[in-house]
Amino acid sequence: MDLRTAFPHLRQDFTASVVVFLVALPLCVGVAVASGVPAELGLITGIVGGLVTGFMRGSSLQVSGPAAGLTVLVFEAVRTFGLAALGVIVLAAGLLQLAMGALKLGRWFRAISVSVVEGMLAGIGLVLIAGQLYAAAGLEAPASGLDKLAGLPGALAEAVVSTEALTSLAVGAGTVVVMVLWKHLPERVRAVPGALAAVALATITSLVFSLPVAEVEVQGLFDAVQVPGLDAFGGLASVSMLGTVLAFTLIASAESLFSAAAVDRLHDGPRTQYDKELMAQGTGNTVCGLLGALPMTAVIVRSSANVQAGAKTKASRVLHGVWLLLFAALLPSALALIPLPALAGILLHAGWKLIPLRTVVTLWREHRGEALILVATAVAIVTVNMFEGVLIGLALSVVKTAWDASHISLDVVDKGAGPVQAYLSGNATFLRLPKILDSLEDLPQDRPVELDLSGLHHLDHACRTALENWAARHSAPGTEPVQLTEPAMAKADSG
Repeated sequence: MDLRTAFPHLRQDFTASVVVFLVALPLCVGVAVASGVPAELGLITGIVGGLVTGFMRGSSLQVSGPAAGLTVLVFEAVRTFGLAALGVIVLAAGLLQLAMGALKLGRWFRAISVSVVEGMLAGIGLVLIAGQLYAAAGLEAPASGLDKLAGLPGALAEAVVSTEALTSLAVGAGTVVVMVLWKHLPERVRAVPGALAAVALATITSLVFSLPVAEVEVQGLFDAVQVPGLDAFGGLASVSMLGTVLAFTLIASAESLFSAAAVDRLHDGPRTQYDKELMAQGTGNTVCGLLGALPMTAVIVRSSANVQAGAKTKASRVLHGVWLLLFAALLPSALALIPLPALAGILLHAGWKLIPLRTVVTLWREHRGEALILVATAVAIVTVNMFEGVLIGLALSVVKTAWDASHISLDVVDKGAGPVQAYLSGNATFLRLPKILDSLEDLPQDRPVELDLSGLHHLDHACRTALENWAARHSAPGTEPVQLTEPAMAKADSG
């Protein structure tokens, strides 16, 4: 059989798979270390993302693996419930994703406010940056996001008087500088991904000069597997763990499906089937949970690298999983040479890219309400926690939408004689009730009033009750009571 005939895009997919592998390798390791779990667990998630999710239908060109966007949540989950519970949480989240995909709920994630998602990523980015600044200096970071930010001045003062901390910071800073400058180098040089080049240079420098910096701890691919025991499932009875499962599910699903929408804009191939993509992500997370590995999402960095490298089919992402597996199986000792501050530098760069500064500026000019939701979500995540921060953002988004939808106007016609005619039009909801009542209270009480509600498209129960109460008590003694004209929708319903 001719391979060119059977796989017409094999050459392009093979080349793209190598590029994606080189991009994914340092990120898999860096996300795992930043999450407080063995480095190999990040590689396992990357392998599952290629060999399991990569085979499935949904979005043919986007690539899945451990994501910086879940680093903070995973770290908090491991600290709170222990490493043994991580697999149970990821497994439950995967099963929830499968259920949502089967119920055709994938498309509904596109309805989530972009401001909430951007705010979520911004909050994650801020906490990630704060935590990795400690890691870059070789110091232990505080637990909460607010404590991380508040403790930075003291950590800097502690690092300045320590030669080892300054050396570690220099390695981390050098890694960031290489990644920032790499994109300005000639195209031939940029064939090597910036993250890989930065880690390689940091590793070589550390070895040549015998720098006193911490390095990645290695325990072997199979030894790192944490298959959850039956006793670990008991934690699902607690509200806090269930909340963490929901947070994993919501954030991983939203990030994956938003990534799919972004990747669709990068190529002219088949469009994403959102429900099938959600099931693919759920299958991957179910397998990762059974192996006790990190949760996975579709990752825009790897996905865009895949498209830009010329990938044509899902073979490229499957092959990238093969290369990760071969590396983890054949060259695990290479991980032990990587300096931890270099990985912190990669995550610092990734955290900075999660903060949508341009989006905030644009929204502030055009949609200030959306900008405030974005900032409020980010601040809530930093000051409270991930799950509650996202819920606060969603609640604010719903309130803003309801407020925008409840546009109402009151037109008063007073000819000086006869009844005063008032016309309400729009959507009368409880959100606008104070404004409606204030306007109605200004109508004269010693003359007949006709309140026409036929122009209302929606009248909720709270407003109807309030209007009826106002009509009953508004007119002064000896004056005809207020006459109400029913909304047109009520007439249509009764007819």
